[in-house]
Amino acid sequence: MPRKLDLRSGAPVWSAYRSPSVPTSRLTRDLKTDVLIVGMGISGAMMAEALTRAGHSLICIDRRGPLKGSTAATTALVQFEIDQPLTKLSGMIGGAAAQQAWRRARLALFNLRGGIAELGIRCRAESAQSLYLAGATLGPSDLRKEAEARRQAGIGASFLTREMLRAEFGIDRAAAILSHGNLSLDPRKLTSGLLLEALKRKARYYAPVEATSIKDNRLGVAVATRQGPTISARHLVLTTGYELPDIVPAACHSVISTWAIATPRQPAQIWPGAAMIWEASEPYLYVRTTPDGRVICGGEDEDFTDEERRDALTAKKARALAKKLARIFPHLDTRTEFAWSGSFGSTSTGLPIIGKLPGHPRIHAVMGYGGNGIVFSQIASEIVSATIAGADDVDADLFAFRS
Repeated sequence: MPRKLDLRSGAPVWSAYRSPSVPTSRLTRDLKTDVLIVGMGISGAMMAEALTRAGHSLICIDRRGPLKGSTAATTALVQFEIDQPLTKLSGMIGGAAAQQAWRRARLALFNLRGGIAELGIRCRAESAQSLYLAGATLGPSDLRKEAEARRQAGIGASFLTREMLRAEFGIDRAAAILSHGNLSLDPRKLTSGLLLEALKRKARYYAPVEATSIKDNRLGVAVATRQGPTISARHLVLTTGYELPDIVPAACHSVISTWAIATPRQPAQIWPGAAMIWEASEPYLYVRTTPDGRVICGGEDEDFTDEERRDALTAKKARALAKKLARIFPHLDTRTEFAWSGSFGSTSTGLPIIGKLPGHPRIHAVMGYGGNGIVFSQIASEIVSATIAGADDVDADLFAFRS
């Protein structure tokens, strides 16, 4: 049933930091529940927290176990700024829809920050500025138009000239957009925290458990497992990241490969404000710091999913990332202490696809996380929990599957 992928390899930087363990049980008999979630990464964790908060009985399964898929490979730049610039997205889906997508991403980030604080999850969450640097796909004049488009949408953005960028951040680039209110965090600690919160509300976790077939009708869903038992639920939510079951349409969605590195700790060398940085280039580059002063740099994306080929390129890609990082910050120690690769999904618009599968009203899924995976997972938890409650999310149609 599932399209299996080796989602990551190498040593992600998060392995240097401990995260709370999440207990799971063996699946030994048939079970029933209100909602079954397949996948126990960041998306499944957000969904579990939202649905148990709403009072639903819940089961989560994962063929590996909690936090063992692509979540550990994310670089966790939690930004409301969507991969596709607002000016370009407007040309793809229309100005009003593009503005609303950007505003919803900003609201989701605000809601996520509030939820972390309310639940007291210790995931090293810190507010962060973000710099969008001029590059090969957007030059200074394009960035000036982008900053103005964001302001017209009610989203704060400051255009920085070369002189301003050099004076404030020590970066020598033609121009940049400065934004505020983004978030850096440890994705494994956040995922563990959310799963443990749902566990307090009687969620049930089973792993390793692999779903092998799905049968659904207007009343519910039955999921058979490789372990033998069947789980019956009123609703099924697929949060399997980039390993989408065959029942999910693959149109407008692709899986690509990416790489990342992390440097040794060097807190004294970090640039002012430890701003997140991403570049208007193809493939784009992104940079962030950890609270203890490491620098994470990622990108070098390529449009293929062959895991052996991807992993064979890791050393070469790590060297390329280190060189690009050194060009932005010549004073940094760019030695690679951690290097890893991963697979992630993308769509042509940069927006996720969230909601009920066409022809399957009891099955909900998310596709195409892109570089905004954590923010889009928050949006998914809001839309799907509203749908299961019988309510309408105002932006459901904006992200819906197209039949």
